[in-house]
Amino acid sequence: MQVLLLGGHGKVALHLTPLLLNRGWTVSSVIRNPDHEKEILALGSGRKGKLNVLVSSLDDVKSDADAKKIIDTVSPDYVVWSAGAGGKGGPERTFAIDDRAAKHFLAASYNTPSVTKFLLVSWLGSRRVHPSWMSDEDWASIQNVFNNVLPAYAKAKLEADEYMTALAARRKKQVQDGVAGALQSINLRPGTLTDEPATGRVSLGKTRGAGKVTREDVAIVADRLLARADTDGWYDLLNGEEGVNEAVERVAREKVDVVEGEDVEGMVKRFFS
Repeated sequence: MQVLLLGGHGKVALHLTPLLLNRGWTVSSVIRNPDHEKEILALGSGRKGKLNVLVSSLDDVKSDADAKKIIDTVSPDYVVWSAGAGGKGGPERTFAIDDRAAKHFLAASYNTPSVTKFLLVSWLGSRRVHPSWMSDEDWASIQNVFNNVLPAYAKAKLEADEYMTALAARRKKQVQDGVAGALQSINLRPGTLTDEPATGRVSLGKTRGAGKVTREDVAIVADRLLARADTDGWYDLLNGEEGVNEAVERVAREKVDVVEGEDVEGMVKRFFS
């Protein structure tokens, strides 16, 4: 499998890269700073798969066509968005990367027949409706992040998530009509990220609305979700009590999708009517 990994020098991506390579997959890691190339390539030492580095700034992605050029360079089967402005450059750059560039890659990927999976790393508070499984206290905490702590980031991520969800819903209709092939749309939504070592124990799917998860555990879960043919939809993620493999097996078997309660039909109409 060919994997296009966007945001390759991000902390989650640095953990994810060797996991994907261990599967024998080829990973093309997109980074902005050429000074990081040696660090990325070192992740491929002794791995089964092949690692390539593509130096290309997401700041330059201003259209679907710009994203398509990068996709065509790699010809991936799977695309992973683990990129973000990271608070650098103020709100405008946050919207440029986390919202607009992400949507350009989503659109380009969904219009590329060879792409069969897209995994986007978001955050668990990215939603409009108070879900039934979250406490009032946790929902209030999410709203505080949205409105006061990280408003630009939260709004940009929500825009990209809803666009991805609308694309996925439209694709499923096209599959039913026999005019397009299936594409797994995986939206992985961790809580507050930490740099602690992986615990291997998570809460996945319908979780609390507040909590932490290690970046390494996020990468491990992303790897497991990508490796399956039956994962699709929104998955919230915190550290918890369940083993990673058991948690991934459960959400796949039970067809858990925490988009539940959100207005998916309204998303489709907003973007495609």
